[in-house]
Amino acid sequence: MSVRQILTSLVLSALLCGASSLAQAQSAAPKGAKDAAKQPAPAAKPTGKPEPAAAAAAGGAEPTLIGQFGTWGAYTATPNGKKVCFALAKPSSSKTNPPNRPRDPAYAFVSTRPAEKVTNEVSIMIGYALKPGSESSLEVGGASYAMYTQGDGLWIKNAAEEERMVDAMRKSADATVKGVSAKGTETIDTFSLKGLAQALDKLAQDCRR
Repeated sequence: MSVRQILTSLVLSALLCGASSLAQAQSAAPKGAKDAAKQPAPAAKPTGKPEPAAAAAAGGAEPTLIGQFGTWGAYTATPNGKKVCFALAKPSSSKTNPPNRPRDPAYAFVSTRPAEKVTNEVSIMIGYALKPGSESSLEVGGASYAMYTQGDGLWIKNAAEEERMVDAMRKSADATVKGVSAKGTETIDTFSLKGLAQALDKLAQDCRR
């Protein structure tokens, strides 16, 4: 594992650890991830298993790949004795404006945490520090959903729309995520949604156990 991968995992873990409090605070003051981001998180272990991001999303616990469905991997883990289930995918295409600007890998996650009563929470690790106050969006099924930004993570701004967004992701061919970096670089990432519905169905079954 490279230093960049370790740093990516650390940042992602810190962001995802704060995702729950962030989701609860979105309707009022969505700042819950700030405190979580200050806490150091263990880096993903270089075990040769699929993605470093998978270990980070599992809160540093060793994730188990329970199925690969198209571009989406379905994982489970039990950090601190609490089960976490999530689907993970990389973009099928990425563009920057200006072109060819360097960035870390981007990932899309759909996470379920039964102990926290969180189901199918969508988050994006965009691979760079987002411009504070900038507009980001996820476009799928002919609709555009505003995304709240924190560090290099994106979550839906209006939590009440998340179920509709996930339903559209299940039925659509792809989703497009747009963002602006702290340096003003515009990015467009397209994620293939092939296999996502099957991955989420698999996780729904496994998370009941």
